[in-house]
Amino acid sequence: MSTAHASLPRFGRHFGDAVFFVLLGAAAIGLRQLSVSRPDVLPFVAPWDFEAVSFVSAWAALWFYLRGLWLSAAAERPRLWRRLSFLSGLALTYAVVQTRFDDMAQHMFFLNRAQHVVMHHLGPFLMVLGWPAETLMRALPDPLRRLIGARWLGRVVHAVQNPVLAAFLFVGLVALWLIPSVHFQAMINPRYYAAMNWTMIVDGLLFWSLVLDPRPKPPARVSVFGRVLMVILIVPPQILIGAIVVFSRRDLYDFYHWCGRLYPSIGPLIDQTYGGLIIWIPSAMMSLAGLFTVLNFARLSEKRAGAAASSSSAVGGR
Repeated sequence: MSTAHASLPRFGRHFGDAVFFVLLGAAAIGLRQLSVSRPDVLPFVAPWDFEAVSFVSAWAALWFYLRGLWLSAAAERPRLWRRLSFLSGLALTYAVVQTRFDDMAQHMFFLNRAQHVVMHHLGPFLMVLGWPAETLMRALPDPLRRLIGARWLGRVVHAVQNPVLAAFLFVGLVALWLIPSVHFQAMINPRYYAAMNWTMIVDGLLFWSLVLDPRPKPPARVSVFGRVLMVILIVPPQILIGAIVVFSRRDLYDFYHWCGRLYPSIGPLIDQTYGGLIIWIPSAMMSLAGLFTVLNFARLSEKRAGAAASSSSAVGGR
């Protein structure tokens, strides 16, 4: 525990949490009422269909991260680029889930696919690249820290992050929600819709935290070769899924016809083609970014190990 954390009175930490969550609760209630009764008065950055779990989770993550930075000693704080990475990923994920963009994504298939690329690929990638766990843990209340450290939860995460299962789920969940009948049900049922979005975000975080671990093995769970293999193997099935959607000559997702397209000039097959290209190209690009990031982490790890060995040899030779 940092000296900054230890010097902050426990009462002050709890009081700050209490004030924040009271204000957050009031904001949630107000936005909920407005989104039901007067959505027309809400700005673009406010949620059209308010979803309490997403709203509270995002703002709580921001609160605990910023407070974790404040509680950290200077030497313990992540580098500026890591801080910006985490905050950018959180902001992008929030923007596609809890702003008017979410409503737009329910009226055009290609916007829905762009939303999922952010939720499943880009947002979690940036958040994990920020490597925020230590900073968040410094600020979390004791009950939350105990929950995160619970043995049963660790077993579940360990099982889901099995490299083979993690790669399968990363592609398989995308494919599942793209099955036309499943996609239709998810778009008309609010519970299924929330489940679809949350599986995308959580799976993205679990997958990228496994792949983008900057440490060598051990303590990282998967070797550099294993992580490189993971990001390579997920590319072909994602391209295949995108190609199936792009080259289909019939309207696979008629939900967008029945709910009314946001841009009537874009017909169903064009909308579907754009969506398939988004599944195809940005997904492959994110895998390429993951590959380069893993290789760069391996290079830096070898460089640090070489510097440590040289320093040890120099000390031993004196």
